[in-house]
Amino acid sequence: MASRHPQRALPSEAQQVAIEAWPFLDETVLLLTRSRKVCMTCHWFRHHAGVNCTPVLTCKLHQGLLGQGEHLTHRCHGWTEDLMRQRGWAPEGS
Repeated sequence: MASRHPQRALPSEAQQVAIEAWPFLDETVLLLTRSRKVCMTCHWFRHHAGVNCTPVLTCKLHQGLLGQGEHLTHRCHGWTEDLMRQRGWAPEGS
């Protein structure tokens, strides 16, 4: 019997290597902030399990890596409200 819940597509090994080769974002892109508008709440923020299951934090907009903890205290000028928060978890169902 087929599952009603589709499996989440995991990045292929080649994609994972490509993501881990991205440069780290620095202060020319990231701004220190004390609001809720931080990388972690941005639409473009993603996290993956890297080598040895270490977390790899990424920004899809800038195609760059975030240092550990920077996703909690920094943002960029491209910060965008997460679409899931704007429209709800399944807007197509309404």
